[in-house]
Amino acid sequence: MSPGERLDLDKPMWSQDTFMGRLKYFAWITDPRLSVCSSKQLYDAKTLLQQYRAGTEPPGTDPKKVWRAQQLYLSAFHPDTGDLQNVIGRMSFYVPGGMVLISGMVAFYKSNAAVIFWQWANQSFNALVNYTNRNAESEITPQRIGVAYVSATGSALAVALGLKGQLAKRASPLMQRFVPFAAVAAANMVNIPLMRQSELLDGIAVYDENNRKVTESRYAAVKGISQVTFSRILMAAPSMLLLPVMIQRFETTAWFKRYPYINGPIQIGLSGIMLLIMVPIGCALFNQKSSIAVSRLATMDKKDLSVLESQFGSLPDRVYFNKGL
Repeated sequence: MSPGERLDLDKPMWSQDTFMGRLKYFAWITDPRLSVCSSKQLYDAKTLLQQYRAGTEPPGTDPKKVWRAQQLYLSAFHPDTGDLQNVIGRMSFYVPGGMVLISGMVAFYKSNAAVIFWQWANQSFNALVNYTNRNAESEITPQRIGVAYVSATGSALAVALGLKGQLAKRASPLMQRFVPFAAVAAANMVNIPLMRQSELLDGIAVYDENNRKVTESRYAAVKGISQVTFSRILMAAPSMLLLPVMIQRFETTAWFKRYPYINGPIQIGLSGIMLLIMVPIGCALFNQKSSIAVSRLATMDKKDLSVLESQFGSLPDRVYFNKGL
């Protein structure tokens, strides 16, 4: 930057049109250390950004301090509402929260009681994450939240207990350790669409390139939710598929037999390392500011498209929306 040049806070530090740019961006805002920042630090960051946008920031404010404030703000405040998010639902907390839950599901797979507890705990965590990172311009009622939570938890338990029962006598212990991943994948395919069902029913707001609202689109909701669901499953896949193999081999070593109590910390640590890598990758897989060709609106929003054509005449070629995380 040249002296006196103002930062453009509406543009990320890295291009969001490339995977590597998005990867750097999401590694920046999902840093687990951000989840321990105090509310005062977060609100101070928000205040500094408001002052900077208005040109009233304290004289001599270091651009690095402004970017740090931007990092704190993006990690903790909802992009649609500007509200401070629950810390457990933030993507910066996904690694510390997820590594405990994943290691628990992988380690405690033998008893039905353990399976029920860990699947319930994981779906409670996922429900909060899904609600926190939804497209907030679409309202969701407490009843819909309840249906999503119960349905996802029920799906996870049905898959986990059903597969466990079928594999208990016929499959190897290693295959049984893969059951939690099948349950998590199935629950994600239920939890996310149901938690965001209002978007599927009513559509989500789409904008032109100048950020002017064009309409609400159900097609955009389907695309965004599908991308988020795939990303979430991808985030958990390495931990839940590689960890069982690594742990089974580790359990056969003389070192483990001598110090069996280190099994838990090792599983949590390995799962944390994998999530630390996969969370930014999963978030970066698709652009958060997703886009669709206006012609695609005819797939599920034909009536709205006709109304728009009569109102505006010439429509933009593409429209944009926040797919959520």
